[in-house]
Amino acid sequence: MDIMNKVKGWAKAIADVGVSFIALGIVLEILFNGQGIPFWPNVSVIGNVQGVLQGFSDQGLIGLVAVWIFISYLQQKII
Repeated sequence: MDIMNKVKGWAKAIADVGVSFIALGIVLEILFNGQGIPFWPNVSVIGNVQGVLQGFSDQGLIGLVAVWIFISYLQQKII
């Protein structure tokens, strides 16, 4: 069981780093107007986030349930 707790901790840390990179990408795209960002690959983070949200809205009730699960996960993480 100790190994499972370690793996769970690593996965949580990797997810936190991923969320931090997404937030950094959004801020950099806003500051640099999405073009010519140094050390950042030619990827539109805001466009990708909009695509995910559009996918949720296209699915109707299932998308709403998925957003609800995601928000409840984030609220658990904050508390």
